[in-house]
Amino acid sequence: MDSIFKKSDMYTINNYKRFKVAFERGKGMYLYSYEGKEYLDFLAGIAVNILGHSHEVVVNAIKEQAEKLLHVSNLYYIKEQADLAELLVKHSCCDRAFFCNSGAEANETALKIARKWGYDRGKYKVLSFKNSFHGRTIATLALTGQTKYQEGFGPFPDGFDYVEFNNSEDFIKKADDKTAAVFVEFIQGEGGINVADKSFIEEIYEFCKANNILFIADEIQTGMGRTGKLFAYEFYDVEPDIVTLAKGIAAGLSMGAVLAKEYVANVLGFGSHGSTFGGNPFASFVACKVFNFVLNNGLIDHAKHMGDYLLEKLREVSKGSDKIAKVEGLGLMVGIKFKDKGIADEIVKKALDSNILVGKAGDRTVRLEPPLIVEKDHIDKIVEFFRCNI
Repeated sequence: MDSIFKKSDMYTINNYKRFKVAFERGKGMYLYSYEGKEYLDFLAGIAVNILGHSHEVVVNAIKEQAEKLLHVSNLYYIKEQADLAELLVKHSCCDRAFFCNSGAEANETALKIARKWGYDRGKYKVLSFKNSFHGRTIATLALTGQTKYQEGFGPFPDGFDYVEFNNSEDFIKKADDKTAAVFVEFIQGEGGINVADKSFIEEIYEFCKANNILFIADEIQTGMGRTGKLFAYEFYDVEPDIVTLAKGIAAGLSMGAVLAKEYVANVLGFGSHGSTFGGNPFASFVACKVFNFVLNNGLIDHAKHMGDYLLEKLREVSKGSDKIAKVEGLGLMVGIKFKDKGIADEIVKKALDSNILVGKAGDRTVRLEPPLIVEKDHIDKIVEFFRCNI
């Protein structure tokens, strides 16, 4: 694999700090390196490969549509796109869908909708939360409440401010008559797997409704059944005005989506926004197959039960460790928060050396986001790893 490492380091921009492994193939919960080593995947491409690797539904959908049609312009009607839009609308609280290629693009679209909606109302400010993450474009970096991602890329567009997470008083203090929208992650992913309190969400949601502020749910990482509900907002008894999706929506193909209520979706008139590749027949067809499989094969309930089991077992381990501060999460989006910096990095490296893939979130958290097809024997294996290494 050294030749792969050398070629990559020589010819690609070195913006990724990569681990010294390259994968040739995958099957189910496992990835296989070019050296033939088997790795248990508890990261799923950062919540992307929700059906694991080389799942027959995904493989067959790719083959079927690749033989028909990959791409046509959005100048024309696209059946597969319409089918996917119908599925998403009928299983959400929203009325319309727009398709793009990534989470950052989905949030960029939601920002444009919020600004366009607010234009005639004299509103332009957008609030988000400290330790949030919403993308790496200039506007979504401005929206992201972490300075480490913003350094060196300013100046940023005006009209953004950051609120303490789980602090409704701070939100109410910073919202004013110029505030058009708030972006909410119900579980902050890159910020450290921080779960929003139900009372906090209820309070800011009611404030938004009373003060004509759009409530936008960033479900890029939490959507598609990962939390044990199709969307995380279902845990909080709210109906967002806009929902953004990506990552697991097409189980490995590049796709993003924005769902919106009719009264905000209609601000985007002809020519006001677009995406060349967004919602093409190929990605849309695969996403439809993935969505239907998740809905019709009990994977959402399975994610809840497996997540409950994972949390239970990890909390048992944490009781015997003086290094762990907290185990937190919903469904199959779980974080193990350590008391000291540096431990998370050490654990991620130890896991890799033990042929287990996990991730890091924030400075102190090890992130676990396995495919929704995970079973108890896979969980037992990773729990045993933590028991032996912390």
